[in-house]
Amino acid sequence: MSEYQVPRVWKWDGEAKRSGNQPTAGSRFEQQLPVGQAPLQVYSLGTPNGVKITILLEELKEAGVTDATYDLYKVNIGAGDQFGSDFVKINPNSKIPAVMDYAGEKPIRIFESASILVYLAEKFGAFLPKELAEKTEVMNWLFWQTGAAPFVGGGFGHFFHYAPTKLEYPIDRYTMETKRQLDVLDQQLAANDYVAGAEYTIADIAIWSWYGQLVMDRLYEGAAEFLAVESYPHVIAWAERIALRPGVKRGLAVEYREI
Repeated sequence: MSEYQVPRVWKWDGEAKRSGNQPTAGSRFEQQLPVGQAPLQVYSLGTPNGVKITILLEELKEAGVTDATYDLYKVNIGAGDQFGSDFVKINPNSKIPAVMDYAGEKPIRIFESASILVYLAEKFGAFLPKELAEKTEVMNWLFWQTGAAPFVGGGFGHFFHYAPTKLEYPIDRYTMETKRQLDVLDQQLAANDYVAGAEYTIADIAIWSWYGQLVMDRLYEGAAEFLAVESYPHVIAWAERIALRPGVKRGLAVEYREI
């Protein structure tokens, strides 16, 4: 295979389609998203980022928060639903999940999974400590996940699982980083029941959706063996414990309505 010759200026030679990546943002077609009767309208998919939100909503219900009712709609990213005009109005970045809250006088849009987690936790007063030091520790780990996960998903997951051609250099690079992150997490969980301390929080939900499912081999077939996840016993124990929570089980098993 000949070495790629990097041009002075990159040019996109793809075809403009409803779905698929393009170097431009914005809507690609007119769309009318359904709006149900519940205060919260969730437009998402069962990806690691998507299940963060359904898990939290089901955990809130499990905790007795009766106002955490929602309608859940499937955004088929393979068909390009995320580039429709209504979805782009909620999330200009065209990524799931996205939420509209109609409970107040003025509708509120929330996008980016971590932002949605914080919004819901603060709105309902659960899974996020109020004391500054404890809250900051949760936020430390929440932002760690949002900054680190692209290496796991867009890096390791892409080149290990999705890429049409298996290339040693990117697989080695992203495997190294993924294992380093798992070691960070394993060391933290060696001294704590949950990621941010003694209590289960939105940091656990965010991190479990990626790293917990990864070590349980639920993300990319064969990845757990490839990554030798037995090297991270504290992550495995934490992941398995969280997987048994009723709210987590329901959050993974939710049914999506078609849009």
